[in-house]
Amino acid sequence: MAESGAPLYLGLDAGTSVTKAAVFDAQGREIAVAERRTAVSRLQPGWSEIDPHEAWEASCAVLREVLENAGVERGAIRSLGLSSAMIGAWVLDGEGQPLRAAITWEDSRSQSLIDELSAEDPSFHDAIFASSGCVLQTGCTLPVLAWLARHEPEVLRQAHYVISFKDYLRFRLTGEIATDRTEAAVIPGSTRQRTRSDDMIALFGLQDCAGLLPPVADSESVAGLLNAEAADQTGLPEGLPVAVGAGDVPSTMIGAGAARPGSALAVLGTACMVGVVHDQPVFEPPGIGLLFPLPGKGWYRAMANAAGTHNLDWAFATLAPDLADRDDRFTRLDAMLDDTPIGASGLSYLPFLSDSGIIAPIVDPRARAQFTGLAPRHTRAHMFRAVIEGVAFAMADLLKALSFQGSQMLLTGGGAGNNRWVQMICDLIDKPVHVPQGSQFGARGAAWLGAVAVGDYPSVQAAAEHSLTGRLFEPSAADRSALGDAYARYREVRSAHVGRFPND
Repeated sequence: MAESGAPLYLGLDAGTSVTKAAVFDAQGREIAVAERRTAVSRLQPGWSEIDPHEAWEASCAVLREVLENAGVERGAIRSLGLSSAMIGAWVLDGEGQPLRAAITWEDSRSQSLIDELSAEDPSFHDAIFASSGCVLQTGCTLPVLAWLARHEPEVLRQAHYVISFKDYLRFRLTGEIATDRTEAAVIPGSTRQRTRSDDMIALFGLQDCAGLLPPVADSESVAGLLNAEAADQTGLPEGLPVAVGAGDVPSTMIGAGAARPGSALAVLGTACMVGVVHDQPVFEPPGIGLLFPLPGKGWYRAMANAAGTHNLDWAFATLAPDLADRDDRFTRLDAMLDDTPIGASGLSYLPFLSDSGIIAPIVDPRARAQFTGLAPRHTRAHMFRAVIEGVAFAMADLLKALSFQGSQMLLTGGGAGNNRWVQMICDLIDKPVHVPQGSQFGARGAAWLGAVAVGDYPSVQAAAEHSLTGRLFEPSAADRSALGDAYARYREVRSAHVGRFPND
């Protein structure tokens, strides 16, 4: 419970399938949390879409619920900050009404168009990386917009705006159309300039569509004030300052306290990402990975595989439907790990469970998840261990590609709640792993952006320093040898299927 009269900050974090809101005090303590699941439509192979109306309704619901859970007067909230899944395309008409379902970051319908453009111009991907610092993802806004221009021109003829997830929510909250620098630089844009790039727009042949893209503003600035309609639907006070906000990755960095150069943060969530904060844009190793400008200053150089805990969700749904909905499923998981040896008795799992393949440490849109070495002796428990180990091994691959020399790594995401998984990662990288206190780091980062926007902190970095300490894991020598042998076998299997990685 918050102290009476103390300032409180609200963060809204809209993910692909879960929308969350959380209230924080000035020290970063979570006062209350609310969440609601939303549906992802996959009408065709490789398609991934969200209903904008459902997304808005879910946001209103969690904002109302979190206020109730916090037990505070709505006037106690100083500001609202936003975070969401990045890129994709939310297409609106002149009245701000959606013209079609929103296309998400994991959508791969643009792959054939990208293949066509790269065949016509061999320097296509190199030009994108040199500008954005990111390998091109099929769900990025510009290739999706190019696909729409080719396949749904009648939609774009009616369109006035093409924006991202949080930008749509902010429009509904304030009536203002805008995007932030973390988003504009990765659509792809210019990471050095921290904004969009006319050259990138031209590379996709989208000069005629450039006017659909929104104005760019700083994440930690006030975008507008909560309008009367949104106040009625969310339970928040009309006139509440709403910050521009940032994408989910930069917001998570801030919320976990990893805003200073030299910080390393891994996210073991639905997707899996490992990266390091720098004080200038870093383009090494070339041609792979992602580079996110952070609000305020700094850049996060990251390596990402499309699937993290999604592998475990798949395993429960497919291998153990009897456990999938049980409250004690993670206790059952721990028991399966206890019952099987490190290395899963020779069973390996490649955790590339995505229709869009992998983008680090190599780019392979056709990489897919698979078990190797499956034999009659293997049980369901062996398969679960192989999945857990496979994700940990993939994370170790990502950190090796970054040549990280720091002293420890921060770890967030749903997977960080499993101590055995965290210890496995800690032993693999042979560095201490710090799991920050709390659970809603994207929402906390969004809340800090709101706090900076209303002047309660002098900078984003100063606000991020208030993220609290948590659990510290130290490397253990007990399992290192067996884990190393299993990792070596995994690399052999992975190399046979998708090729060798940098630093192998």
